[in-house]
Amino acid sequence: MSFSLYPDDYVSSAYGIDFDKLYAEGYRGIIFDIDNTLVPHGAPADARAEELFQKLQRIGFESCLLSNNKEPRVAVFNERIHTHYICNAHKPSKAGYIQAMERMQTDADTTLFIGDQIFTDLLGAKNAGIRMVLTRPIHPREEIQIVLKRIPERLILFSYRIWRIFVPPKDRIEKTVAGQK
Repeated sequence: MSFSLYPDDYVSSAYGIDFDKLYAEGYRGIIFDIDNTLVPHGAPADARAEELFQKLQRIGFESCLLSNNKEPRVAVFNERIHTHYICNAHKPSKAGYIQAMERMQTDADTTLFIGDQIFTDLLGAKNAGIRMVLTRPIHPREEIQIVLKRIPERLILFSYRIWRIFVPPKDRIEKTVAGQK
């Protein structure tokens, strides 16, 4: 996996991903960001998130939440999810990603990360050598420092869309996730 600011996949929602297909491709662990990836910023886990993690467990996946938030936020979210979690992860540092893989007993080849931000989620996953699935943010309400980061992210995503037009699919490092583009 080469390094770039482009995701390996870009999808509209974590909830539309074909996880059965990913399992068939050999993935065994999924690391998730929480805020604006699974729920709106600061929201508790909802029925949709709970159902997703139950489905992942039935398929055979290990999972881990990786968040820059403090323990109270992550622990409250995890009350309905019941998975591994790491708080105060200092993304994009790769240390949290490596710790998550250790907890799930997976490695970079069998793990993927799902998150909504380029400068934390994507950079950290790329630093750790993990396939990165970027999602669109669930909700427009965000903290000011995230709003400011969204400006250069838009430029990167525009460039990514152009790249996808001109680079033939066989030359891309990405694999299709549930047919979403």
